[in-house]
Amino acid sequence: MTGRYYEDFEVGETIEHEKRRTISERDNQQFCDMTMNQQPLHLDAEFAAETQFDGRLVNGLYTMSLAVGLTIPDTTDGTIVANLSYDNVEHPNPVYHGDTIRIQSTVTDKRETSDGERGIVTMHVEVFKINTDEELLVCEFDRTALSLKREHAT
Repeated sequence: MTGRYYEDFEVGETIEHEKRRTISERDNQQFCDMTMNQQPLHLDAEFAAETQFDGRLVNGLYTMSLAVGLTIPDTTDGTIVANLSYDNVEHPNPVYHGDTIRIQSTVTDKRETSDGERGIVTMHVEVFKINTDEELLVCEFDRTALSLKREHAT
Protein backbone atom coordinates (compact mmCIF):
# COMPACT_ATOMS: atom_id res chain seq x y z
CA MET A 1 0.00 0.00 0.00
CA THR A 2 1.50 3.31 -1.09
CA GLY A 3 -1.46 5.66 -0.90
CA ARG A 4 -2.01 8.52 1.49
CA TYR A 5 -4.48 8.70 4.31
CA TYR A 6 -6.71 11.75 4.61
CA GLU A 7 -4.36 13.35 7.15
CA ASP A 8 -1.43 13.08 4.69
CA PHE A 9 -2.97 15.40 2.09
CA GLU A 10 -2.20 19.12 2.35
CA VAL A 11 -4.34 21.66 0.50
CA GLY A 12 -2.16 23.49 -2.02
CA GLU A 13 0.48 20.78 -2.37
CA THR A 14 1.33 19.54 -5.85
CA ILE A 15 2.23 15.89 -6.26
CA GLU A 16 4.53 15.24 -9.21
CA HIS A 17 3.87 11.67 -10.31
CA GLU A 18 7.13 10.08 -11.44
CA LYS A 19 5.58 7.25 -13.45
CA ARG A 20 5.05 8.23 -17.10
CA ARG A 21 3.59 6.42 -20.08
CA THR A 22 4.11 6.43 -23.83
CA ILE A 23 0.76 5.67 -25.44
CA SER A 24 0.86 3.11 -28.21
CA GLU A 25 -1.51 2.44 -31.07
CA ARG A 26 -2.33 -0.88 -29.40
CA ASP A 27 -3.30 0.88 -26.14
CA ASN A 28 -5.74 3.12 -27.98
CA GLN A 29 -7.14 0.31 -30.13
CA GLN A 30 -7.67 -1.95 -27.13
CA PHE A 31 -9.41 0.78 -25.12
CA CYS A 32 -11.71 1.59 -28.05
CA ASP A 33 -12.48 -2.12 -28.48
CA MET A 34 -13.21 -2.66 -24.79
CA THR A 35 -15.51 0.37 -24.62
CA MET A 36 -17.08 -0.32 -28.03
CA ASN A 37 -16.10 3.17 -29.20
CA GLN A 38 -15.61 2.87 -32.94
CA GLN A 39 -15.14 6.58 -33.65
CA PRO A 40 -13.11 6.72 -36.90
CA LEU A 41 -11.09 9.65 -35.57
CA HIS A 42 -9.46 7.13 -33.20
CA LEU A 43 -9.26 4.12 -35.51
CA ASP A 44 -9.31 5.00 -39.22
CA ALA A 45 -6.01 6.49 -40.45
CA GLU A 46 -7.41 7.66 -43.81
CA PHE A 47 -10.46 9.29 -42.23
CA ALA A 48 -8.39 10.97 -39.49
CA ALA A 49 -5.80 12.24 -41.99
CA GLU A 50 -8.54 14.34 -43.62
CA THR A 51 -9.49 16.07 -40.36
CA GLN A 52 -8.00 19.15 -38.71
CA PHE A 53 -5.87 16.78 -36.60
CA ASP A 54 -4.02 15.20 -39.57
CA GLY A 55 -4.08 11.76 -37.97
CA ARG A 56 -5.68 9.43 -35.46
CA LEU A 57 -6.18 10.74 -31.95
CA VAL A 58 -5.90 8.79 -28.73
CA ASN A 59 -9.33 8.43 -27.14
CA GLY A 60 -9.70 11.23 -24.58
CA LEU A 61 -11.34 8.92 -22.06
CA TYR A 62 -8.30 6.65 -22.29
CA THR A 63 -6.01 9.60 -21.61
CA MET A 64 -8.09 10.51 -18.56
CA SER A 65 -8.32 6.91 -17.31
CA LEU A 66 -4.58 6.41 -17.73
CA ALA A 67 -3.95 9.63 -15.81
CA VAL A 68 -6.07 8.40 -12.91
CA GLY A 69 -4.26 5.06 -12.94
CA LEU A 70 -0.83 6.66 -12.94
CA THR A 71 -1.75 8.83 -9.93
CA ILE A 72 -3.11 6.01 -7.74
CA PRO A 73 0.21 4.84 -6.20
CA ASP A 74 1.01 8.36 -4.96
CA THR A 75 -2.49 9.25 -3.78
CA THR A 76 -5.09 6.60 -2.92
CA ASP A 77 -3.59 3.12 -3.35
CA GLY A 78 -5.08 1.10 -0.48
CA THR A 79 -6.42 4.16 1.34
CA ILE A 80 -9.47 4.97 -0.75
CA VAL A 81 -13.05 4.13 0.10
CA ALA A 82 -14.42 5.32 -3.25
CA ASN A 83 -13.95 7.82 -6.05
CA LEU A 84 -16.86 10.23 -5.69
CA SER A 85 -16.59 12.32 -8.83
CA TYR A 86 -14.61 13.50 -11.83
CA ASP A 87 -15.52 17.06 -12.71
CA ASN A 88 -14.51 19.87 -15.05
CA VAL A 89 -12.89 17.54 -17.59
CA GLU A 90 -11.13 19.30 -20.45
CA HIS A 91 -8.97 18.11 -23.34
CA PRO A 92 -7.29 21.31 -24.59
CA ASN A 93 -4.82 19.58 -26.93
CA PRO A 94 -4.78 16.25 -28.79
CA VAL A 95 -2.81 13.13 -27.89
CA TYR A 96 -1.38 10.95 -30.67
CA HIS A 97 0.09 7.46 -30.76
CA GLY A 98 3.66 7.64 -29.48
CA ASP A 99 3.08 10.60 -27.19
CA THR A 100 4.48 10.35 -23.66
CA ILE A 101 2.48 11.83 -20.82
CA ARG A 102 3.24 12.88 -17.27
CA ILE A 103 0.77 13.85 -14.58
CA GLN A 104 0.64 16.14 -11.59
CA SER A 105 -2.08 16.45 -8.96
CA THR A 106 -2.72 19.50 -6.82
CA VAL A 107 -4.79 19.09 -3.67
CA THR A 108 -7.47 21.78 -3.87
CA ASP A 109 -9.76 20.85 -0.99
CA LYS A 110 -10.19 18.43 1.89
CA ARG A 111 -12.77 18.02 4.63
CA GLU A 112 -13.89 15.40 7.07
CA THR A 113 -17.12 13.52 6.52
CA SER A 114 -20.02 14.46 8.82
CA ASP A 115 -19.32 11.44 11.06
CA GLY A 116 -15.61 12.35 11.24
CA GLU A 117 -14.52 8.83 10.34
CA ARG A 118 -13.29 9.53 6.80
CA GLY A 119 -12.23 12.44 4.65
CA ILE A 120 -13.07 13.85 1.25
CA VAL A 121 -10.11 15.01 -0.83
CA THR A 122 -10.32 16.90 -4.13
CA MET A 123 -7.34 17.05 -6.48
CA HIS A 124 -6.90 18.98 -9.71
CA VAL A 125 -5.18 16.57 -12.10
CA GLU A 126 -3.17 17.88 -15.05
CA VAL A 127 -1.85 15.70 -17.86
CA PHE A 128 1.04 16.93 -19.98
CA LYS A 129 2.48 15.67 -23.26
CA ILE A 130 6.24 15.78 -22.74
CA ASN A 131 7.69 14.60 -26.05
CA THR A 132 7.24 18.00 -27.72
CA ASP A 133 9.42 21.12 -27.69
CA GLU A 134 7.39 22.40 -24.75
CA GLU A 135 5.24 20.42 -22.34
CA LEU A 136 1.67 20.69 -23.54
CA LEU A 137 -1.43 20.35 -21.37
CA VAL A 138 -3.61 17.64 -22.94
CA CYS A 139 -6.15 16.86 -20.21
CA GLU A 140 -7.22 18.26 -16.87
CA PHE A 141 -9.96 17.42 -14.41
CA ASP A 142 -10.92 17.47 -10.75
CA ARG A 143 -10.99 14.13 -8.92
CA THR A 144 -12.78 13.80 -5.59
CA ALA A 145 -12.11 10.75 -3.43
CA LEU A 146 -13.45 9.45 -0.15
CA SER A 147 -10.35 8.59 1.85
CA LEU A 148 -9.64 6.57 4.96
CA LYS A 149 -8.38 8.41 8.00
CA ARG A 150 -5.32 6.93 9.65
CA GLU A 151 -7.00 6.32 13.02
CA HIS A 152 -9.96 4.53 11.38
CA ALA A 153 -7.94 2.29 9.04
CA THR A 154 -8.45 -1.42 9.56
